[in-house]
Amino acid sequence: MRNVVLIGMPGCGKTTFGKLLAEAMHRKFYDADSILSEREGCNLSILYTQDEKHFRAAETQVIKELSTLENAVIATGGGVILRSENMEMLGRNGLIIFIDRKPEKIISCINDNYCPLIGNDKLKLFEIYKQRIELYKHYAKVIIGNNGASEETIAKLLLHCKNYF
Repeated sequence: MRNVVLIGMPGCGKTTFGKLLAEAMHRKFYDADSILSEREGCNLSILYTQDEKHFRAAETQVIKELSTLENAVIATGGGVILRSENMEMLGRNGLIIFIDRKPEKIISCINDNYCPLIGNDKLKLFEIYKQRIELYKHYAKVIIGNNGASEETIAKLLLHCKNYF
């Protein structure tokens, strides 16, 4: 495995920790949501609400390209686990790490319209977490909790990556 792939709920810290991890490991960082937004030329909330099927297909195309990289740190979108093909591609060349952050912790730090699925209804996050938690656990090789200090989380991530690479 050559890549580090971060999965988890929106707001769990994939992008933040991905950047820190990439810097510490001297690797390039890629944010799948940012790439998707740039390619589609619009905010992901707009794209998702207009056409979820197109959104998921475009997301899979980005994942297909990112999964061929080597020695990268990849932060995925929260719903990447909804398509098994995405996870198969990422798993072929990547250590999949689930950053598990409880919904009540996420709610305390996200802005309105942060995630297309929740919009202004932050309580939807609990429902989405309940629907996805088993998929995140199923696809992850490593599960890291992010419910305390950020320094603790990045230390755990670095330790696990050191043991794999």
